[in-house]
Amino acid sequence: MTYDLRCLCQRNKDGSHATQAERLTNLTMISKQLKSAGFKRMNASSLKPKHVIYLVEQWQAQNLSIGTIKNRMTHLRWWAEKVGKSSVIPKDNIQLGIEHRQYVTPENKAKHIADDALTQITDSYVRMSLILQQTFGLRREECIKFQPAYADKGDHLLLKGSWTKGGRQRIVPILTQHQRDILNQIHHFAGKGSLIPANKSYIQQRNTYDGQCQKVGLNKMHGLRHAYAQTRYETLTGWKSPKAGGLTSKELTPEQQIKDQWARQVISRELGHERIEVVAVYLGG
Repeated sequence: MTYDLRCLCQRNKDGSHATQAERLTNLTMISKQLKSAGFKRMNASSLKPKHVIYLVEQWQAQNLSIGTIKNRMTHLRWWAEKVGKSSVIPKDNIQLGIEHRQYVTPENKAKHIADDALTQITDSYVRMSLILQQTFGLRREECIKFQPAYADKGDHLLLKGSWTKGGRQRIVPILTQHQRDILNQIHHFAGKGSLIPANKSYIQQRNTYDGQCQKVGLNKMHGLRHAYAQTRYETLTGWKSPKAGGLTSKELTPEQQIKDQWARQVISRELGHERIEVVAVYLGG
């Protein structure tokens, strides 16, 4: 079955390279887990409800987070869909005893990079990626693979599907002179290329990015997206988000609640999330 699943992944390259790699890793792990449980002589088309139920029960017994289990279910559903057996998995995770994910936490994870930290980054490509990431709220993969000659459309950035999570192209607006100045710097630096040196692959540059960030104490740089989202929220609404010290959605007036929902929808699209509730991670509830 492991071989079958590997072939299935090779034939169906849905999503970004990172998504494909994560899918292959998870499906390989799932295959081994089923085999060790005594489900033998299985192939990719052998998936049944009993296998799904067993896997979910095992993951819950391991005290895995709801987010981790849901991610694995996404890959499991992809598998079922590709072999024409979508019906073996309930459409709603709640039917499998998987609770809804808790998106809102009290901690504000927004981060900004201090100038002195940037000067300690010795790899100029990584430094440019971090500046870009902070300015436009991009994901790590997006800010490394970024090609300014392709992405810069004047009043917005167009991100290729091969750069983004889920493989969907995305538009991010260019709204300030500061953003334009940063893009001009990146154009001058990268020319018609990307923020990956010509002698490196994406994975190699990602490792360089991670190593450089760790070396100067820049951990969990996803927080740059949190800061971007909170700044955009304040710009769109005129008041701070709950995570940044503003009122919660329930404390807003009815008129403010309408504006709040509109702003969250805008930010959700800019960040590349399909579900508006995920934005609560960045903004608060």
